[in-house]
Amino acid sequence: MVFPQPEFRMRIWREQRQIFDIIRKRWVALQPEEWVRQNLIHWLIRHHKIQPAFIAVEKTICILGNSYRFDLLIYDKEHLPWMIIECKAPDVILDDKSLMQVLNYQQILPIKYWMIVNGIECHLAEKKAGNPNWISSFPAFDL
Repeated sequence: MVFPQPEFRMRIWREQRQIFDIIRKRWVALQPEEWVRQNLIHWLIRHHKIQPAFIAVEKTICILGNSYRFDLLIYDKEHLPWMIIECKAPDVILDDKSLMQVLNYQQILPIKYWMIVNGIECHLAEKKAGNPNWISSFPAFDL
């Protein structure tokens, strides 16, 4: 996956590297997974023209009495869930466990697309007949 040249605001605060999250509008610790998430956010906004208002970051949802926290959720123009994205650190292998994590969200969210990404690899799927159908490119986001 090729991310755009970053335009991040970064700082060191109390000996911790931080990056400014333009969606949450706050400073967050710059961990490897956060680097992937922030690059992806900028890529979605710059290359796919997805407005920040359509992106939710690290929200908690409940599935069958269990709480889960997704990395990114993109809403469509009706403000319905359109794509859920699971971000992993670059050294994390994208495997069945990663896929199952993101597929579990479909139990309560009517999601059309799923993405798992570690900054090196990216896997996209479209929901077809209730199952993931792997796709090779990011779907068009129409407003």
